[in-house]
Amino acid sequence: GPKGVINDWRKFKLESEDKDSLPLSKKEILRQMSSPHRSFSKDDKDTRERFCRKMSMQEYELINDEKEDESCLQKYRKRCMQDMHQRLSFGPKYGYLCELQNGEQFLEAIEKERKTTTVIVHIYEDGIKGCDALNSSLTCLAAEYTTVKFCKIKASKTGAGDRFSDEVLPTLLIYKGGELLSNFISVSEQFNEEFFAVDVESFLNEYGLLPERELPALGNVNTDEQDVE
Repeated sequence: GPKGVINDWRKFKLESEDKDSLPLSKKEILRQMSSPHRSFSKDDKDTRERFCRKMSMQEYELINDEKEDESCLQKYRKRCMQDMHQRLSFGPKYGYLCELQNGEQFLEAIEKERKTTTVIVHIYEDGIKGCDALNSSLTCLAAEYTTVKFCKIKASKTGAGDRFSDEVLPTLLIYKGGELLSNFISVSEQFNEEFFAVDVESFLNEYGLLPERELPALGNVNTDEQDVE
């Protein structure tokens, strides 16, 4: 909640301050701000009330000192972005278009993944219009959406070639938790004569089949310092 965010910011600020450059009074203020749950005895109620009033004024002035806090605040925001990125990225990573060799691998790719993992399978054959372009597009998307498992398999290797005749290729099958979410036959007909990864991405996003695009890589500490004037 908001209090948790404020307390986290206080702790980050305390850790980021150059302790040698702070006057003693300011160090104490920051220390107390980073420990908001300081306990007081029942006999010290008046002291507690005076302390809280004093801290509220000093805390306000300290946090709202824009010149002093700008650099620290930017670093804090970047750290929050990194933390969020790690939480969103929790789980297996793929990053490539996997070639399945037979029907057994096809079933394993669907049934042995986490329930939260989206599995996109392209059924294709060589020489079929749109199949090569779709494979190239999915290769690009696999690098962009590394938490999605992208696979391809020739129709003749699925063990159910009669169900995937040339007329229905290329076919896209999307699974999650072992269940078929969507089935797009002759999917290249949805695009122009020449299409690219961005077109396939837009198509899949229309059906809500892709997660949020991953955040770009964030700079290290040295980069942070260069970014902040």
